[in-house]
Amino acid sequence: MNRTAASDEIAMFVQVVERGGFAAAAEEAGLTPSGVSKAITRLEDRLGVKLLQRTTRRLMMTAEGELLLARGRDILAEIEATEAEVMAARGKPKGTIKINMGTAYAKHRLAPVLPAFRERYPEIDLNLSVADRRVDVIGEQLDVAIRTGPLTDSSLVARRLGEAKRVIAASPSYLARYGEPKDPSDLKHHACLVVTGFARLSEWPLKVDGKVTPVSVKPAVTCDNADILAEMALAGLGIVRLGGFVIDDALADGRLKPLLVDCHVSEAVPITALMPPGRQNLPRVRAFVDFLVEQAREPAPNARPGPA
Repeated sequence: MNRTAASDEIAMFVQVVERGGFAAAAEEAGLTPSGVSKAITRLEDRLGVKLLQRTTRRLMMTAEGELLLARGRDILAEIEATEAEVMAARGKPKGTIKINMGTAYAKHRLAPVLPAFRERYPEIDLNLSVADRRVDVIGEQLDVAIRTGPLTDSSLVARRLGEAKRVIAASPSYLARYGEPKDPSDLKHHACLVVTGFARLSEWPLKVDGKVTPVSVKPAVTCDNADILAEMALAGLGIVRLGGFVIDDALADGRLKPLLVDCHVSEAVPITALMPPGRQNLPRVRAFVDFLVEQAREPAPNARPGPA
């Protein structure tokens, strides 16, 4: 069996699964749906197993198909990484990186340093998707996903980029109208502004009777965009709990006041780059993640000291 043809068939199988059908995979590859279907049938005949159960509504993988999908992704990533590394030996890394991250990280951490990255790696293009929700890293064919908070997907390769601390805060105008909460029980009398997309963010870790307790707050407003919630807090709409790098400037100049500082558990929250297995070896991906690690060691652009 020709090894090139074998890898092409595996790539086609992965494409069919990730695109959710023959038609979508065919459009991506510039082929006909029947041509893609025949390629999968040849692969099944060669392996002597069924990889997909075809129905009129959808495709379902067999156990053998799930095994091939997992290993096939690794194999294809290794092939691409090897080719990219050989080509990179002749010069700087090149190609496109598909990246996902939350709005707060994109605006406050990534955007300010992108000019320096592009100056260093002018032949690396970035395809960014920004969303404050959990996405399927493998299913959406991402190279890198940047997450703030605890990790749950152990199948991905993780690289620590730094950390952040969350702060509970409100504007002086809000506090002048409604008073300042002095202990966790006071929060039930206040308008809280809560980030959606991650269930844990609706529970604020506070010390209650000396014990750390996740306190569920009743949100007056929920939003999937951290920066919009910060703007609402600045406008006096309510109390917010956000990563410090989103509101550091507002805290420093007094537009927001930190609250419940004696009982809020503001432990460091990890910021992590997650990559499908094998993608971390691509020179362009490695260059991007190494750059982010390097930047995390430097003071953030326009950083100012927080309140004493």
